[in-house]
Amino acid sequence: MEDLKTGQSAWEGFDQLMIATGAVPIRPMVPGLDAKGVYELTTLQSGLELRRAVEEVQPEKVVIIGGGYIGLEVAENLAGRGLDVSLVEKTGQLMNTLDADMAVPLGNALMAAGVHLYLEESLVAFEAVEGTLRGVATDKRTLPADLVLMGLGVRPNSALAMQAGIPLGETGGIKIDNRMQTEVAGIWSAGNCAESFHLVSRRPFFLALGTVANKQGRIAGINIAGGQAIFPGVVGTAMVKVFDWEVARTGLQEKELQQLGLSHVSAKIEGQTRARYYPGTGPISVKILSEKGSGRLLGGQIVGKEGAGKRIDILATALQGGMTVEDIINLDLGYSPPFSPVWDPVAIAARQAANLV
Repeated sequence: MEDLKTGQSAWEGFDQLMIATGAVPIRPMVPGLDAKGVYELTTLQSGLELRRAVEEVQPEKVVIIGGGYIGLEVAENLAGRGLDVSLVEKTGQLMNTLDADMAVPLGNALMAAGVHLYLEESLVAFEAVEGTLRGVATDKRTLPADLVLMGLGVRPNSALAMQAGIPLGETGGIKIDNRMQTEVAGIWSAGNCAESFHLVSRRPFFLALGTVANKQGRIAGINIAGGQAIFPGVVGTAMVKVFDWEVARTGLQEKELQQLGLSHVSAKIEGQTRARYYPGTGPISVKILSEKGSGRLLGGQIVGKEGAGKRIDILATALQGGMTVEDIINLDLGYSPPFSPVWDPVAIAARQAANLV
């Protein structure tokens, strides 16, 4: 260990060791990466620095690299401040954790708010003058920029564990069991530096979310203190708000099911968040993926206006419980016109999936 005040290093013994080094941002090695004006958003401190730059530098043109959760949230906030915002994404859709058809409303929402959207474009370089950012070069164009936000995701910060000879898993995260113990006795790990286990695919999984990190940390703490606790795994539930659209997903996507060779059916419905005659109702799309033959729920995605997003918890709970789409149809869900139609959109999508199964 190193004393950060004195710079002196020393060895410290331990009975139990907990590794919780978190995640590190993905940084492409392109020219100009270290230019003044290029920011990331992965910690509270980096958020404070970005906000300070927006307030003090007062940029006019902002370019966001990456169309995931962070990129979309920052695009919303900066566009709301009246800045000229461009978003560059190398794939053909926003939010690659959604199926392509479910991501379409997000692009429409961004463009309606004045955000310039560039899909299927890859970052090539940052252009700078005397070390200060001036533009972003993609493989198709050059965009003028006073500020750039890098939102390309994160990877496990597992380098220290690897150097210490602690085995990593196939995702690059620290390999742990369901008690959060590594393969080295007395050493534990939890959070964004560690792997999770996906309850649907039954494979190791990496998911950098605070919800998962907190649960894993609780399990590790109980076991380190001499208790007995088990973390069963995750189903990959996540949510984000993009302007007035709510986006949520859980389980596996179609491309993941295809990679796993799971025979499945897909059902997608368009509905309303509340009773059609009730003020404030809005559109909602629900997509359900289920196993062909058995009807076992495999995944779900929801995109819609206010009241849409938290419905994903129905599907997340169903996945955790190993339920079928027929089971979901018969759930005793709450109903009142301000909150839902008589048949909730999730139940309607489950009914469609059951017909296909």
